[in-house]
Amino acid sequence: MNAMKLYMQLCLLMLITACTPSKNSLWVEAESFAQKGGWNVDQQFIFEMGSPYLIAHGMGRAVADATTEVEFPATGEYHAYVRCYNWTSPWSDKPGAGRFALSVGDKTMSDNLGTTGKQWEWQYAGAVTINERKQQVTLHDITGFDGRCDAIYFTRDKNDIPPTGKTEVATMRRKMVPSEAKVVKADFVVVGGGIAGMCAAAASARLGSKVVLINDRRLWGGCNSSETRVHLGGHIEMGPYQNLGNLIKEFGPKKGGNAQPEAVYEDEKKRAFLEAEENLSLYPSYKVYAVDVTDNQIKAVYAKHIETGEEIHFEAPIFSDCTGDGTVGYLAGADYSMGREGKNMYGEPSAPEQSDKLTMGSSVQWYSIEEPSPSHFPIFEYGLAFNEKSCERVTMGEWTWETGMNRHQCDEFEYIRDYGLMVVYSNWSYLKNRLKDNEAYRNRTLGWVAYIAGKRESRRLLGDHVLTENDLINEVEYPDASFTTTWSIDLHYPDPKNSEHFPGGEFKSICVHGAVNPYAVPYRCLYSRNINNLFMAGRDISVSHIGLGTVRVMRTTGMMGEVVGLASSICREQNALPREVYTSHLERLKALMKQGAGKQGLENNQTYNTGGNWPNFKK
Repeated sequence: MNAMKLYMQLCLLMLITACTPSKNSLWVEAESFAQKGGWNVDQQFIFEMGSPYLIAHGMGRAVADATTEVEFPATGEYHAYVRCYNWTSPWSDKPGAGRFALSVGDKTMSDNLGTTGKQWEWQYAGAVTINERKQQVTLHDITGFDGRCDAIYFTRDKNDIPPTGKTEVATMRRKMVPSEAKVVKADFVVVGGGIAGMCAAAASARLGSKVVLINDRRLWGGCNSSETRVHLGGHIEMGPYQNLGNLIKEFGPKKGGNAQPEAVYEDEKKRAFLEAEENLSLYPSYKVYAVDVTDNQIKAVYAKHIETGEEIHFEAPIFSDCTGDGTVGYLAGADYSMGREGKNMYGEPSAPEQSDKLTMGSSVQWYSIEEPSPSHFPIFEYGLAFNEKSCERVTMGEWTWETGMNRHQCDEFEYIRDYGLMVVYSNWSYLKNRLKDNEAYRNRTLGWVAYIAGKRESRRLLGDHVLTENDLINEVEYPDASFTTTWSIDLHYPDPKNSEHFPGGEFKSICVHGAVNPYAVPYRCLYSRNINNLFMAGRDISVSHIGLGTVRVMRTTGMMGEVVGLASSICREQNALPREVYTSHLERLKALMKQGAGKQGLENNQTYNTGGNWPNFKK
């Protein structure tokens, strides 16, 4: 498929973030506001609703205003339409929790935005007379409960109502704010700045490749960043290649723990690690939304900045998908799996009889803090009823607070994340306001609630080998053994106790561990079987659902990223494709894995949360 055809098919996903007037109208993207105040840019759901947006994530306390200056095309009267979403509407018919207001200059227009409707839609905010073309536009949060604003459309004609459909909105965006792209060329393009992507990019750069690392968030580290706050897991320094994982010693946090204070996750240390690499160019806050594929090879990935709208086309002979969701592979037409395989697929002993769509879920973690005096939390009741028996009498929630196991982790991800917020706020409101014996909670206030959800499982891109339970329990040895996975087969399911109170709407999980010995995973799990120049590293590698249970923890994904980075350097040296590293240059890869890409001789500071229930293992 040629680049222009694919571009037009996927244009509905474009991330235009600018303010551009036409003759009688003005389009303002909220994420491009110059001063965001207490509002945050949320980029997680671009493929669902078409754009990044601003979210007022105040945990029940109104956040500071977001402001920007715009220039109207002329003076006169304008009508304002605001694209927003009543996010509590799937569970309640009450006016939405995320209420906010819009003002232009000194005039406050509607103060009831984000409270009506059942989908992303345009709400009329009223009319304003513009006497001077340059004006300050302001978003005022009222509730602190995650009000969200995508865009504002000012028009001279009240009947000029923007379309609601995602495709139609995208068409209007392109018309209002056309953009031009620049081209960046590299030897190796890595998409996804989590632990796997960081290690893939750094390893390749250290071996002389010119590398680009693209991340759709401003912080590096994925789920280990302070936005999501999941600690690293798994062992490093394991055979057959004990130097794999030394990279993680250079940037990995020294303390463990989920849902801990921001400083524990050492975001600055990760940034400094990447910026120190001379051959590595960093592109934080860029979202890849389309790819150019010819003859089963990716020619370029197209990305936009989630705030400014700057567009870049990244060209390279080799790419790696470290997005977690397998986004690059999916857009390129790579073969993939999602959900649980039945026994007839791979003959795995623990597989269900029939394939199904069940996945591990996503966590919205949180914690509360003790105050010196009683604290207030608003009544939050939007269709999720808690009582003395069903409430969770806790002061924090970490990995066990897990939602969406029965929903599509890509297509329904905003619903999944929002349900995670719903249960946190609803339960906390009950503890603070309804629970009879609530002395333990009277002085506590919410200190942190994630709005970036931590996802465990979605698409898995298929390679020349699919790692299954049989490989792990039978300890099958392959000639292309590479990184070693050490975590148990750790799979999550809805908590039966939670199901008693919230059948079909569980938000708590249990884990079931299957013991395995440390296992060296075949290199052939790290590249696509049908997109010839695509590597993958992270939870989107070529594994079955059961196989994912052991490889998905982040020290392990970091080591697989390191192997990908090493292999990419061979591709550059030999003008080879990922499969040819296996068929023609495997001894070279083994030599590089023996050496590793990290600094040697460093003390192992990664000894927390190592896991590993190993039967009869001898190192």
